Amino acid sequence: MVPAAAFSSLYPLPSLISKPTVRLRTLRRIPFIRAASSSPIEFNISFGAAAPKEESAAAAPKTSLVPDRSPQEPSAPPLPLLIPWIVRDENGNLTLQSSPPASFLHAMAEAKTAKKDKKKKNNNKPSTTSATSSNGSAPKYSKAARRFYNEKIREPQRLSKVLAAAGVASRRSCEELIFEGKVTVNGSVCTSPQTRVDVLKDSIYVNGNRLSKKLPPKLYFALNKPKGYICSNGEEPKSVVSLFDDYFRSWNKTNPGIPKPRLFTVGRLDVATTGLIILTNDGDFAQRLSHPSSELAKEYIATIEGRVHKRHLFAISEGTQIEGVHCIPDFVELLPAQPNASRPRIRVVVHEGRNHEVRELIKNAGLQLHSLKRVRVGGFKLPSDLGLGKYVELEQADIRLLEGNAQKST
Repeated sequence: MVPAAAFSSLYPLPSLISKPTVRLRTLRRIPFIRAASSSPIEFNISFGAAAPKEESAAAAPKTSLVPDRSPQEPSAPPLPLLIPWIVRDENGNLTLQSSPPASFLHAMAEAKTAKKDKKKKNNNKPSTTSATSSNGSAPKYSKAARRFYNEKIREPQRLSKVLAAAGVASRRSCEELIFEGKVTVNGSVCTSPQTRVDVLKDSIYVNGNRLSKKLPPKLYFALNKPKGYICSNGEEPKSVVSLFDDYFRSWNKTNPGIPKPRLFTVGRLDVATTGLIILTNDGDFAQRLSHPSSELAKEYIATIEGRVHKRHLFAISEGTQIEGVHCIPDFVELLPAQPNASRPRIRVVVHEGRNHEVRELIKNAGLQLHSLKRVRVGGFKLPSDLGLGKYVELEQADIRLLEGNAQKST
């Protein structure tokens, strides 16, 4: 009956006659718990009325946690909070201890380490705003930062290179214009192509026409060259650049205030050869692709008149002398016959880039060439759906394929 009396004293039952009322009573402070023994044993906790000190001390068993009823001075530091842990031991019995179990501490340490690793991995991820503006994404730097760089840090460039980048003419033709005294810089005639200028700060005139301070963007195209067109930058009607007349006809409307870029071919294909040719206005990019040190592989499909035997393939693979250099192809293969084509086809991969190299290899093997088509440069292949005379603008992934070592992809 003692627990019932204690419960009724704290929460009295409402009267059946009178209306029930809500009574607020002051909550009793739970006494602080402190450790009295190092050996964990069972203990009892009661929420009833507190017993006298003598009776409580005589009846209370020896427990590891007992109430601390000693008065605490206001100036004394707060006592440490002790959290009891009930843990199951190896025998399956429940024990009481004042420190967390080892398995819990180990799990907490692993969770903390995993959180740090995840945060470090997220910090190492590249930002989506670091993409270059050439592929249509957001620019890497803000407009104010780019303006500060152009005004304070931008390094001057050679005059001939600036003129070529502005689309005036080829670099060699720009040098001739400079030598002829047709270029002025800040009001003075300049006859040295190596003169350092800044297009944003210097006033440059060519044949009396002021050079725009805005340079055209870098463009990269893949063209399926038709037969009969020459790889020339002039104004010949059969130049491959003339195939872009429709593109430049609407340039001023789509790009107001920006001068037209001057496209040129990366390398050359002879007038009778069809297939993949790269056009750009980026001179550094063209130099990287066409330089012999790049060892950029080029794949051709040669259609042969007559029959092809193994001795012909051996003769092609042994190479031949071209311009005083013995050129050996990287790969030679007789392709399977096609149902709609009666002539055999040979796949030839070279990297020398000599003039008429594949034609000389075919001729030296005693074969008669019917047609020649280039289908790959580096790691970039001519799209199968790109018709003759059609072109496609290259993306950054295509440019990386072009600049890659094609010998690895052979």
